[in-house]
Amino acid sequence: MKKTRMNQLLRGTFVVLLATMLMGFVASCSKDDDDNNVYGAGATHKIVFKAIASSGCNIDVASYGIDGNPTTATSLSGTTWSSPEVTSEKGAYNATVAVNAIGVDASSTLKVQIWVDGELKKEGTASGQYLAASASYTF
Repeated sequence: MKKTRMNQLLRGTFVVLLATMLMGFVASCSKDDDDNNVYGAGATHKIVFKAIASSGCNIDVASYGIDGNPTTATSLSGTTWSSPEVTSEKGAYNATVAVNAIGVDASSTLKVQIWVDGELKKEGTASGQYLAASASYTF
């Protein structure tokens, strides 16, 4: 009887010791500073959305935003457009842009771009007389 009780006590102590060690390991891993594998973790980004159409086209409307918070620019004209610089919040997930334009003929083109921290990250293109181009970038 005494031997069984001692075995139970040793097993219980072992389980508590093992659980304590595992909890310490998990806690030390959660303190890692390497959050690069998490989208947008801990960083803000400076984002500019742009559109470039071929000669003679007229950019009409643009919708752009971060994480489903769109801004729409209407009554646009000309072959180029650029949004004001937008700063994302920490932990932002994605940026999107969609632009419509009217071309001269079926060979007209429209390109949209997403620039993040001064680097071109994503492009979308369209061709034809009635143009709609979009792009989306995940941080």
